[in-house]
Amino acid sequence: MEQIHPLGQIAGGANGRYVPVRRLPVPATVSVRMQALIARPLDPAFNTVPSSTEAWKARIEAANRNVLASLPALRERLGVTVEPTALGGVSAFLVTPKAVQQHRKDVVLLHLHGGVRVFNGGEAGTREAILMAGLAGFRVISVDYRMPPDFPFPAAPDDALAAYRALLETADARRIGLFGSSAGGSLVYVTLLRARAEGLPMPGAIATGSPTVDLSGAGDSLATHAGIDNVLGTHEGFVAATVQLYAAGRDPRDPLLSPAYGAVEGFPPAILTSGTRDLYLSNTVRMHRRLRDAGVQAELQLWEGQSHVQYMADPEAPETREYHDEVARFLDHHLTV
Repeated sequence: MEQIHPLGQIAGGANGRYVPVRRLPVPATVSVRMQALIARPLDPAFNTVPSSTEAWKARIEAANRNVLASLPALRERLGVTVEPTALGGVSAFLVTPKAVQQHRKDVVLLHLHGGVRVFNGGEAGTREAILMAGLAGFRVISVDYRMPPDFPFPAAPDDALAAYRALLETADARRIGLFGSSAGGSLVYVTLLRARAEGLPMPGAIATGSPTVDLSGAGDSLATHAGIDNVLGTHEGFVAATVQLYAAGRDPRDPLLSPAYGAVEGFPPAILTSGTRDLYLSNTVRMHRRLRDAGVQAELQLWEGQSHVQYMADPEAPETREYHDEVARFLDHHLTV
């Protein structure tokens, strides 16, 4: 028989609170396809930390191969084409939907992919851009920025800024949107900090999903959702190791690593997304409040039961379609008026 622990037996104090071990049911308040994602166990191999540069590269290459294998069918299903290109000397991919509506003919989205700062190099980084092009109907340029172990900070923000600077030569900043999830979402904010420092115009709008904007390990949900998020599991272990690899000895609270500590006044309108089981829900909530406190128009959308960026894990899930519809409406409002 399942043991019930009454709330009166939960101990707490100034140093924190202990809660009983308990079962987390799969919520019936989400779609059947999303229930399947929420029910998945965490991959036990995910939290293994590579012991050498060669081991890091082997793990990264294996992960990228898995993503690449899924992309041809996804492109065909959504009617999207992907072509290699370059932007400001940085490798990139032009991701084009079947058709672009007239009101978006001058709009372009610059995509910065996620992947815990190490995964999704090359064409593997285009998956999120394919979904945005196919489900939301925008032209997208996905930036293949450099990553560890060969290229730690500041290679990624250098490449992102170079691509944005080059895009400004051919596109009106008011018609440019930046988007990305997880590490890519954080890189969006870092790119804006760098662009503002150089006196470049801000883009018309941004969309960031569960942006990992604080690499220091701070934030309530990093404790409360540890072991609950079935995508990342915990911040400790592999995720923390990628932070060390990326930061290369730099203070993780540096705003160019953790933009939650940066000055965000004058940033463009933003839509931020997370889920109620997301390990980095606190990062998203804190960034939303920081933008709002600075007078920036910012919207926050949260998804029932979802772990880290699960809103785009299954292209057939109703939540994935709804997420892209929400972001498309937001971007249309700010980029096409």
